[in-house]
Amino acid sequence: MAKPVTPPQRQRRPRTVVRKTALGGDSDIRLISDRQDKSPDLYHRLFTISWPAFFGLFGSVYFFFNLLFSAIYLIDPGGIAHARPGSFGDAFFFSVQSMATVGFGNLYPDDLFTNLVVTVEVLLGIVTIAIATALIFSRFSRTTARVMFSEIAVIAPYDGVPTLMFRAANRRRNQILEAQVAVSLLRDEVTLEGKEMRRFHDLAVARARTPIFSLSWMVMHPIGSDSPLYGATPESLAAQDARIIVTMTGIDETFSAAIYARHIYTHVGIIWDHRFVDILGETVDGVRVLDYRRFNQVEPAQG
Repeated sequence: MAKPVTPPQRQRRPRTVVRKTALGGDSDIRLISDRQDKSPDLYHRLFTISWPAFFGLFGSVYFFFNLLFSAIYLIDPGGIAHARPGSFGDAFFFSVQSMATVGFGNLYPDDLFTNLVVTVEVLLGIVTIAIATALIFSRFSRTTARVMFSEIAVIAPYDGVPTLMFRAANRRRNQILEAQVAVSLLRDEVTLEGKEMRRFHDLAVARARTPIFSLSWMVMHPIGSDSPLYGATPESLAAQDARIIVTMTGIDETFSAAIYARHIYTHVGIIWDHRFVDILGETVDGVRVLDYRRFNQVEPAQG
């Protein structure tokens, strides 16, 4: 008796996804998976795309459905009362009125087929408008931070110790309460076994918390003997593809909601032996001034 032949199992084709890096890389990250995920996170996409793209997408969907139902209405030439025979324009505007449930004027459904199509379109219009309204409300009600970070970071002596420094500022005219900042170093390293790895190192800052953050904040990390940056040079940071990752959290005073902000400095954005220009001054009548026009300006540390 011949042995049954087991058919070969169907092998899944690897799924390749290109994902934008969040670590300041020059290229995207290509992910390869054996899972055939055919259910993209549509809600997240609609929640995070830009406003022009959001309204453009919903406008396109709106016009597509109206064009589709206009073509369906034309199947029944006499289904829309007072409509010109074969007029696509009359069918289109009748569809717009039906989807928006604004009620009919001179045009109204005149037979069973058209009433059934109107029923389906009204139901679709209610669902679409409800989804759009919920998304728009969620996007408008989302609390976001308007924290500005300096475009570059500097390393210069401060109280005789080499110090990594960068600026942060609150661009809103309110206060961020209990603001906290965390700074990390990400770089390539080689283990004792010769394996290359990408590692994070926490960088202790001189002041990691401020009870009220309303104007400007100079964040400083002293590069002592216990610092992961101790002994680093511009060449070594470039060879390690180093990045300084900054995350800031706090409570928005106006909305009483938690806010988050982040920024990344690549090794190219770290200027050595320079310091930031002072942005705090005073007018002739004694009023203190904060000049944000000099926010990103630096000068030699020996100057």
